[in-house]
Amino acid sequence: MPQLPDDLDAVAVRTWCSLALEALGRERAEIDAINVYPVADGDTGTNLYLTVESAAAAVEAVFAAHETGTTAPATADAVRAMAHGALIGARGNSGTILAQLLRGMAAVLADGGDAAHLRLALTRAAAAARQAVAHPVEGTVLTVATAAAEAAQDGDGALRTVVDAAYEGARAALAKTPGQLAVLGRAGVVDAGGRGLVAVLGALLEAVTGQAPARGPRTAGRTPAPVDGGGCDDGLPVGGVPVPDGPDDCPEGGARGGPAFEVIYLLEAGDAQVDRLRARLDALGDSLVVVGGDGLWHVHVHVDDAGAAVEAGVEAGRPYRIRITHFATESGHDLRPHTEPARRAVVVVVPGDGLAGLCTEAGATTVLARPGEPPASGELVDAIRRAHAREVVLLPNDAALRHTAAAAAEQARTEGVRVALVPTRAAVQGIAALAVHEPDRGFDEDVVAMTAAAGATRYAELAVAERQSWTMAGVCQAGDILGLIDGDVAVIGADLPATARTVLDRMLAAGGELVTLVLGEDVPDALADALEKHVREGHLAVDTVVYRGGHQRAPLLIGVE
Repeated sequence: MPQLPDDLDAVAVRTWCSLALEALGRERAEIDAINVYPVADGDTGTNLYLTVESAAAAVEAVFAAHETGTTAPATADAVRAMAHGALIGARGNSGTILAQLLRGMAAVLADGGDAAHLRLALTRAAAAARQAVAHPVEGTVLTVATAAAEAAQDGDGALRTVVDAAYEGARAALAKTPGQLAVLGRAGVVDAGGRGLVAVLGALLEAVTGQAPARGPRTAGRTPAPVDGGGCDDGLPVGGVPVPDGPDDCPEGGARGGPAFEVIYLLEAGDAQVDRLRARLDALGDSLVVVGGDGLWHVHVHVDDAGAAVEAGVEAGRPYRIRITHFATESGHDLRPHTEPARRAVVVVVPGDGLAGLCTEAGATTVLARPGEPPASGELVDAIRRAHAREVVLLPNDAALRHTAAAAAEQARTEGVRVALVPTRAAVQGIAALAVHEPDRGFDEDVVAMTAAAGATRYAELAVAERQSWTMAGVCQAGDILGLIDGDVAVIGADLPATARTVLDRMLAAGGELVTLVLGEDVPDALADALEKHVREGHLAVDTVVYRGGHQRAPLLIGVE
């Protein structure tokens, strides 16, 4: 029997994240079904799952990078990774608030994981979450978080007692939410975000005690009434229940004529800029939640003018990973796509915004993989759903994503989508595959052609060595230019142009008809011109195409077909 922790060390945090992901995976559909506030869009369980999936992946990355093998990483590293992973992967209103809760806890647990620190962590987390929400409402996940923090103060000096008290306090608060928020009472359900938080705290209890807790309440005691999203104006019914007049009858984001778009993005900006951004977005819409700090923020808002919300982010700093979801029609209903699914679509992972634009123009649905932030399987599943097609070809464009992509494909298949995974290992292979994609031919034939095109494309990238290291080409020093061909270091050089020429010559020695160059954000056009001239002079009948990759990990990507 595994030894139970006396405090929340890194191993316990890792276990907590894993159990939380399992719990939300089990309860995701049920939580989605009771999601009626602030918008009845049926995705709270999914959003919480994706947020925790990102947090768990970040913790796993800390363990994978830990080199001693005999000891676990420092607790501070694990909890900070958990908080950062949740921040960058947060989805929806509920996921964004959960990210702030985890961030608030991490700020305290980094200094210690005993019972006293956990009490303080829960209190700080609840306060931070309330501060992040522009207009806090009782009967929501904020109420449940506050109740958990208050109940934890009654626990004795043992960690498990504090966690158990917090869990039971959260359960009790969740059961009361239908009486605190009118829209929940009308639908006969508890708050979906609060239900998710109870699942996360239950996972923490299991990580500390080794025993799975009893499951929390699901509804207010009856089958959830359907909520059509139309409900608050002029006393119109919600779910068939008459709506009395009163201030709580039109909850934020739940009324007919409410905002049409959900806008989410990560933002690099200072505190002063974010304060101004909050005021600007609060005037534009509702359901505003801004979480984060230390220069990185996660922004969530519901607005009618999505462009204005993004422009406000541009004025404040540098927004990226921008996601805009349309969930309102003229009748005010929250709707998933009602159009007939397309026959076929391509979902492609790209390393930079430049290639994202290129692939989008070619008709693909893109997933941006920023440096050091590979997409989680949930993000790929979400992209497959957004593609809204009966058949999908998935191009991961990274050997390290093969298992993640396989898991996403399997999940999408359970939802009735026919998915083919083409195991592309680099962006240039994905470009080659997309170039031969023909949606009008048979699915299998199309997949075979795309696979063949990708397989016929050798790939290389140029990178800057971060430290001295042994490679297949010899010892490199920090600052050296590394030429990686098909994933292995083949050339070590002193400057980018010379190393690129050497890499091209080695690749073209085996033949080729087309060279693809993808330039990073700071690489001058002159380099592309010089390399194109080098290919033209040294390798007859070989064409060269050049693309701008934008902000990507490698300064130069090369493909040879």
